Amino acid sequence: MTEFSSEAIRQSGYLREGFAEHYDGFRPQPPSVLLEVLSRYAGGPPLQRVLDLGSGTGLSTRPWAELADEVIGIEPNAAMRRVADETPTRHVRYVEGHASDTGLAESSVDLVTCSQSFHWMDREATLTEAARILRRGGVFAAYDYDPVPTVDAEIEAAFFEHLRLRARYRDELGLFAGWTRRPKHEHLEVIRKSGLFALARELVLHEERETDADELIGFVRSLGLVPELIALGATEDQLGLTRFDETTRRVMGAGRMRTLVGYRVRLGVK
Repeated sequence: MTEFSSEAIRQSGYLREGFAEHYDGFRPQPPSVLLEVLSRYAGGPPLQRVLDLGSGTGLSTRPWAELADEVIGIEPNAAMRRVADETPTRHVRYVEGHASDTGLAESSVDLVTCSQSFHWMDREATLTEAARILRRGGVFAAYDYDPVPTVDAEIEAAFFEHLRLRARYRDELGLFAGWTRRPKHEHLEVIRKSGLFALARELVLHEERETDADELIGFVRSLGLVPELIALGATEDQLGLTRFDETTRRVMGAGRMRTLVGYRVRLGVK
């Protein structure tokens, strides 16, 4: 792992005790439409081998078991890997490693994915490695979900206010995360400029799902920087978490609401 990646992960709070378990409980899995589209681009289903870089707790890795003969998750964070291993899945295995040095053979992979992880990486080195291990016609895909789902105007306003306050205290405390140095909106241009892919493009997809107040609040608290900022002295009120919790519970009550989660996919076809 590069010094940039290791320091960004540390400052985001991903290494704090209990974070991996909370992350696994509240972050979304990739929707079926995303799996189907990427599988089709890569010539499947079925696919022979899928590689998930920065696989975390396996949320983005396990769903590929239904579409591929072999799925490998590469994750340098031992706490994340431990949680992933607690949900054994046929055809899926997790290994310690880094995106720029997978150890896999040339032309041995159909699809390489980075779910909410490309911004943590040395992007150019990762693309070089992906192009090496992908077969001709194979696909590299970095995809991210929009952090604020479409649910309700009041809830969304409170969510955006939390993000603004989080950024304020991040800057005051001198912290940074991967997306602050390697913005996600730059991913497509980095893929295109690499010259390693015959096609580079962006897809915009969405998933409709139902959620309740506890799930939405849990998701917000699973975002990077939150545990680190609190550990460094920022209060939940200062971060806008108190307002968000109160607004969400008042608007949603004890029921469930339909939400839309947007996904932005930046891909390259070799």
